[in-house]
Amino acid sequence: MNNHFPGRQFSTLLDSVKLKPSSLKPFNDGISRRRNWYPIPIPFRTIPEPRGQDLDFVNVAHSHLIHSDWDKLNALSTHLTPFRVKHILLRIQKDHVLSLEFFNWVQTQKPTSHSLETRSMILHILTRNQKFKSAESVLRSIIASGSLEFPAKLFDSILYSYRICDSSPRVFDLLFKTYAHTNKFRNATDAFCRMKDYGFFPTVKSCNAYLSSLLNLHRVDIALGFYREMQRCRISPNIYTFNMVIHAFCKSGKLEKAVEVLREMEIVGFSPTIASYNTLIRGHSDKGLMSLAMKLKNSMEKDGVLPNVVTYNTLINGFCKEDNLHEANKVFNEMKALNVAPTVVTYNTLINGYSQARNSEMGNRLFEEMSKNGVKADILTYNALILGLCKEGKTKKAAYLVKDLDRENLSPNASTFSALISGQCLRKNSDRAFQIYKSMVRSGFHPNEHIFNMLISTCCKNEDFDGAVQVLNDMIDRSVVPDSGNLSELHNGLCQCGKDQLAMILFKKLEDRHLMPDAFDKSKTIRFRPEKEGKTF
Repeated sequence: MNNHFPGRQFSTLLDSVKLKPSSLKPFNDGISRRRNWYPIPIPFRTIPEPRGQDLDFVNVAHSHLIHSDWDKLNALSTHLTPFRVKHILLRIQKDHVLSLEFFNWVQTQKPTSHSLETRSMILHILTRNQKFKSAESVLRSIIASGSLEFPAKLFDSILYSYRICDSSPRVFDLLFKTYAHTNKFRNATDAFCRMKDYGFFPTVKSCNAYLSSLLNLHRVDIALGFYREMQRCRISPNIYTFNMVIHAFCKSGKLEKAVEVLREMEIVGFSPTIASYNTLIRGHSDKGLMSLAMKLKNSMEKDGVLPNVVTYNTLINGFCKEDNLHEANKVFNEMKALNVAPTVVTYNTLINGYSQARNSEMGNRLFEEMSKNGVKADILTYNALILGLCKEGKTKKAAYLVKDLDRENLSPNASTFSALISGQCLRKNSDRAFQIYKSMVRSGFHPNEHIFNMLISTCCKNEDFDGAVQVLNDMIDRSVVPDSGNLSELHNGLCQCGKDQLAMILFKKLEDRHLMPDAFDKSKTIRFRPEKEGKTF
């Protein structure tokens, strides 16, 4: 219907929702709003008046209803029909409480007496009386029971009963918002485009719900396309809209655009909030643009917005990822000087940064400081400390920390085991590393590719080829592709030990399961023993 309207272009964008996010095409910025556009008149459909038995039933039921005589109504329930329910609702529509009570009673007594029209009527009655929560509850149940072609029929039903129920435009806003809340993006967009055709536009609050749902599911291109459509339709954004658009541009890596939105919101009279700045700082920090992130922090202070713990945590994390612990520590000291209390996230980030830099002493100092300040350590704190000790080969101290977990009512997780295994591998203690690996599996955790390859490499260096084979078999069982270098080392070791047949069996298993690493070059493996000369692995 009316495909010449600009909004229809946005509908085509949603056709790609089922595709991967990378295949989504952004909204066409070049389409301008149609100058001489006039909405389609709202259709007016009358319904036949009840006659004969239908009229008698409606009169009697209406009388029982207004006198709250539910026992007599129960006796009439077997004679309910959608036509009769419709006319009863029309008679009592000015009383939204009684209307909903009657609607629910019909649903309990004889649900087949409800039609799309009767459901649309209760939506009109409730939204006209601003009972939006009740209306959304009804609408959710309607949507949940619908088929693929149902949304178009639902919109038509609401549209055709709009005037007879003397409804409010909020009923279409409700439809759009409920589709957004239930993540039915295609239906939400179709509803939006059809609403526009008839001169209805959703509220900015509903538009925000739609944007939020899209961003939660990483549909950034669609969210930005919808924002441009809001601008074309002159739906005025609010501070939450701007913040979500800033977030969307940051997620898509368009940081300059995100900063432009910050300036746009100031031009139209909105003051950026702490969320606005924190989102921008996070976007720049994630890209390693720490000097710009710090400039944004300074800008927010000039604008009278004080940095909070999220601001400082984001900056500290950004500097730690860049291995710039000096700047991370400066930010940490600044937040304390300004009486912004560090949280467990702050300490964990710094401890992990120092652990990665093999400075367990500084990590331990921070651990003592957080304990002194009453910040309770969590499993991430201990994992960072354990990793730091293991990276320095201090596996005994790391083991003592593991024992502390029970006292703190904490349980080791996959990262705990991974750190301990890495520590033993660093010390070339393949037997102990293998024992910890087995404990990890028994505890229900799944080793990742890094752990497997670390174990195989250490076993091969210690000429523990039986242990390496066992780890490789576990990798195959878990469909994990081994490292090509480790595989070559294991193969050569097995052949040197006279276990070339075992090597062949392992290779066959890898090829059968399509787990042979792409970078592996068979021609670079050594030949078999002399009696096998002429054959290569």
